[in-house]
Amino acid sequence: MRFSFLAPFFLATLSFGTSTNAQGLGGPSSVQADLTPGDGLTDPQYRSDFPKNIAPSWFAWKDQLGEQRFKFNIDYLSIGQSSTSNMGEGHASGGIARLYGSWQATELGSLTFKIEDRHTYGVVAPQFLGLNGGALSITGTAFNGNGTMLTNLFWTQRAADGSWTLQVGQIDVTDFTDIYGLVSPYTSFQNLAFNTNPTINAPNQGLGIAGGAKLGSNFYVIGAVADANADPTDPDLDVFSDGDLYKSLEIGYTSGFDRIYFDNIHLTLWHGDAATDGSRAEDYGASFSAAWFIDNKWMPFLRAGASKGTAALYERSVSAGVGYYGRNTDLGGLGLNWAEAKGIPGSQTTAELFYRFSISPGLQITPSLQYIHNPLNNPGQSSITIAGVRARIVF
Repeated sequence: MRFSFLAPFFLATLSFGTSTNAQGLGGPSSVQADLTPGDGLTDPQYRSDFPKNIAPSWFAWKDQLGEQRFKFNIDYLSIGQSSTSNMGEGHASGGIARLYGSWQATELGSLTFKIEDRHTYGVVAPQFLGLNGGALSITGTAFNGNGTMLTNLFWTQRAADGSWTLQVGQIDVTDFTDIYGLVSPYTSFQNLAFNTNPTINAPNQGLGIAGGAKLGSNFYVIGAVADANADPTDPDLDVFSDGDLYKSLEIGYTSGFDRIYFDNIHLTLWHGDAATDGSRAEDYGASFSAAWFIDNKWMPFLRAGASKGTAALYERSVSAGVGYYGRNTDLGGLGLNWAEAKGIPGSQTTAELFYRFSISPGLQITPSLQYIHNPLNNPGQSSITIAGVRARIVF
C-alpha cells in the first residue's frame, strides 16, 4: 500500500522539554536542533550575518512566522572528498537540499516535517567512497544519491510538566538513538564511526512510534518501535502487513535536561527483525556512550558497541575522542575508532580530524581528514587517507 509523498500520520521521535526549542532527546541532527542556531549554552560571537544581510526581508518574514509558532529553514549542504586508495574512483562529491520545520499547533502538541533531496555530482557518493576504496567504512554519512525523501513527518505530544514525550509519524531513529553532542553528520564528524554507533543496524526513515520519560531530575528512558524495512523515497504502511520491526530501549543519565546531549551517559539495547523477503538477517546488540561538556568548551567522549548479526556495519566497535566548541560556534573534533566486522579477519582503525568554521549562523565550512589503517576489504594497502570539505548554507 503506497502513499503520496506528503501522506500524513507516519512515525515517531521524541524530545523532552516544555518548549519547542528545548534540546531534549531529539539530538544535534534533529529538526529542533537545526532550527536553533548556536549550541544553546554559550554566547555566540559570529564573524558575519551572511546570508541574512543580503535578504533581510526574507528573514524578517521568517521571524514573523516564528512569532505565529511556525518555524522553518531551507538549507543546502555540499561535500567533496578525495581518497588515496589504490582501488575505486578516488573522488566523490554530492549534496543535500533540505526543507524542514515545525508548527506548534497547540500548547503541548507540534507537527515536525523534513523533506530532503540527496544527490551526487559524480560516479560515487561520498557515503560510499571508503567502501569503493576497500575500507569497511562510511566516510560521508548521509551524503548518498537516494534522491527525494520524506524523512520527518510526525506529531509530538508533551506532558505539561515536561515529564514525558510521545511522538508518532515519519521518523529518523538516528535523531534520538545513541546520541551525543558530536553525532550530527551535517555539522560534526563525517565518518559513521563517530556518528550513530556503527554496530547499530538503524533502519531508514519510516513509520514508527517513540516515547521518552524523565526518571527523576537526572535519569531518563527512551523506547522506540519503527519499520525495519522503511524506504523514505516511497513511504508506505507495509509494516502492518510484513511486521518487520526495529526496537530500541535506552536508559541514560544527564546533569540536567537542558544539557541532555552535552552531559550524557547512557546504555542502548536494540533489536532488528530479519526481513520477510530474506534480504536482511536478524540483528541485535548493545551500545554504551559517555560524553561530558567541560567548561562549555571541551567534550571528551567514549563510545562502544557490539552486535550479534551480519546486518550492522561492525560487530564490535570502540570510539574515543574530544570535541572543541569555540565561542563563535566553531567546532573541532578528533576521534579514534577500532572496529571488527563479522566474517572478516583482522581489525580496522579509523581516525578523523575536522574543524567547522562558522562564518555565521547560516554559513559553515568544514574541512576534514580521515585516516583508515588496515582497510578490511583492501588487504593490499596498509592505509587510506581521505581529505574532504563540507559546506552548509541556511536560508
